[in-house]
Amino acid sequence: MTTRGGTVIADQTITADGYSAGLNQTEERPFGDDGGDGWGRGLHAWMFGAAEENRAEVEQINAASAVIMGRNMFGPVRGEWDRLWNGWWGDDPPFHTPVFVLTHHARESQPMGGGTTFHFVTDGIESALAQARAAAGDGDILIHGGATTINQYLAAGLVDELRLHIVPLTLGVGVRLFEGVPPLKLEQVTSRAASSVLHVTYRVLP
Repeated sequence: MTTRGGTVIADQTITADGYSAGLNQTEERPFGDDGGDGWGRGLHAWMFGAAEENRAEVEQINAASAVIMGRNMFGPVRGEWDRLWNGWWGDDPPFHTPVFVLTHHARESQPMGGGTTFHFVTDGIESALAQARAAAGDGDILIHGGATTINQYLAAGLVDELRLHIVPLTLGVGVRLFEGVPPLKLEQVTSRAASSVLHVTYRVLP
């Protein structure tokens, strides 16, 4: 487990059967067959259609001092960076903090509006975490997904806190949280039921 600096938090929206994205993900539909339009408005409807009701949870996500994400969450470009791609979020991404993107292909850091800079990390999850710690100081670090990236950090014992937003929807197939992760001991810290989602926070025990 982590012992220095702020809390390492994995935050993910999942279906009742544990999926964070559906099959058939494309540039036009980044969440694939997610029970909605492929842009998260099935799986992530709680963030779009009921944002006021869930404002506290959205603000928690945006409060991190550094963010880690997998390349698949950053965008659909595969292999070498053969075209310009600066993420799904436009010129002013919502992070407003350094973001460390895991990838196998080197790329120069990309400054964006609002204080977000994407840094591309090619030497693994522990390096990304070390760089995020250096950027965050005593602030919290958010592992923002997708599920495959969170699973790697959980399996390595590098997560302090797990925040799940569980929606009343099943997919049956797709990208699943906890896939390939050894058994975990979790302590429930908070839970809150909203109209379209259950917010649960767990402490990951050693």
